[in-house]
Amino acid sequence: MRKIPMRKCVVTQEQFPKQELLRIVLTPEGNVEIDETGRKNGRGAYISRLSETVEKAQKTRALDRALKVKVPEEIFTELMHYVK
Repeated sequence: MRKIPMRKCVVTQEQFPKQELLRIVLTPEGNVEIDETGRKNGRGAYISRLSETVEKAQKTRALDRALKVKVPEEIFTELMHYVK
């Protein structure tokens, strides 16, 4: 039986299987992007696929702290499209 990779949501601090989370990555060039494949180079942060979690992440700046950079508002708008 294969082990299922688990990751922690940076907002709720809950563990989920990697496939159930969205990965946001800070690329080596300094751009913040949504990583659909989960394989892009750079510093990654995982967030659950719930609209409440995305709103809470925007309000508490959890992604800013996890990626150590200011996350643009466009990323949160894009994330809302992914979770709906």
